[in-house]
Amino acid sequence: MSVVRPPEPIPGARLLFSLDPAVSHLNHGSFGAVPIGVQRAQQRLRDEMEANPLRFFTAGLVDRITHTRRHLASFLGADPDGTALVPNATTGVAVVLQSLGLRAGEEVLTTNHGYGAVDFAIDRECRRTGAVTRALRVPLEATDEEVLQIVREGLRPGRTRLLVVDQLTSPTARLFPVAAIAEVGRAAGVAVLVDAAHAPGMLAAPVASIGADFWVGNLHKWAYAPRGTAALVAAASWRERIEPLAVSWEQESGFPGRVEWQATADYTPWLAAPVGLFTLRSLGADRVRAHNAALAAYGQRVLGDALGVRPADLPDPGGPGVAMRIVPLPPGLATTLDTARALRARIAERLAAEVAVMAWDGRGWLRLCGQVYNSAAEYERLAVSLPPLLAQR
Repeated sequence: MSVVRPPEPIPGARLLFSLDPAVSHLNHGSFGAVPIGVQRAQQRLRDEMEANPLRFFTAGLVDRITHTRRHLASFLGADPDGTALVPNATTGVAVVLQSLGLRAGEEVLTTNHGYGAVDFAIDRECRRTGAVTRALRVPLEATDEEVLQIVREGLRPGRTRLLVVDQLTSPTARLFPVAAIAEVGRAAGVAVLVDAAHAPGMLAAPVASIGADFWVGNLHKWAYAPRGTAALVAAASWRERIEPLAVSWEQESGFPGRVEWQATADYTPWLAAPVGLFTLRSLGADRVRAHNAALAAYGQRVLGDALGVRPADLPDPGGPGVAMRIVPLPPGLATTLDTARALRARIAERLAAEVAVMAWDGRGWLRLCGQVYNSAAEYERLAVSLPPLLAQR
């Protein structure tokens, strides 16, 4: 079997997580995994909250959130005054959509690499306002220049109100040239929203120099924060127009406070998030990124060989540091959302391996991730057991 070499493991990294050792957790990108130290930090915050709820919520909590936001924004390469903490990237997208003031006849433009829940949010807002949505088809093998050309030709100045594009796509693990896309949008007078759900932690300073109108990203995936920690970044010209999904007591403070403060929400994930960044930095952020990207590439080649996919036919993510890879499944498998979910469940139940199975562009795809708690042996075991399982269809 011709494969690339796996990276050297990072000593002790696996012990930082409480994951079930009987399962191969090869899908970090979906829900992440919270290090034990971060779990304990959040539990201490929960204990503080429950010891005196009134004091916790009224004695300086807004200031604590502000301090945390500034720390996280610095990590992202974002302006702290233009950054609001939100529960997840999808919530951030919903905030942007309902703040735009879409009108009948206007359109929201996306690509066929978008995240399903984001597409649902766009569809709902368009139904509510009379706007329309349209998706550009971007071939998996398109170069950055070809992507830019597709976007440039797809925009309809005067009608296209918002372009939503992924920084790192969920179904295809493809890195898009979002800074250049944002320039194309500005030239056409079209606002650009970058869905960067997978970028924080995987990519260094993912907001810096993009120049998009809006950017949303999750810190609870690759930045080791507790689930429910994400950021919405808005350009200065938009901040006063951003409205929260629900109005609460910080409404008059403007952005970002009016978006962040949601009364009795659980703020402990946000307050514990800096411990996740400390964990990443303690391991060595560049070292972690290089390890994870190399391990994902190794897993892709191992599974590709096992499924009879030529190395030349394995999709390239289009940039260094990407710790997710996809492998095409045999034709006819997992071609719909329901059958993809069913296959994922079968793999989890019978092979004790957690992976992502995607139905995209009429074909099924296996998405693998690399993380510091993974080992080369986990991908090798899956490569041995998966072909017989797929043959049982």
